Amino acid sequence: MTHLPYIVAAYGLTLGVAAILSVNATIRLRQARKRLAAIEQPGRTRRPS
Repeated sequence: MTHLPYIVAAYGLTLGVAAILSVNATIRLRQARKRLAAIEQPGRTRRPS
């Protein structure tokens, strides 16, 4: 009996989850950079609290 299907499935699942997490992190980083750029626009002042 070969263990190849189990090994291939385990590696595939691991790579798939890693890819999903990487894409998610990239999207969130881009969104955070856009928000930071909007906050740091010249001429924009903070309202006193």
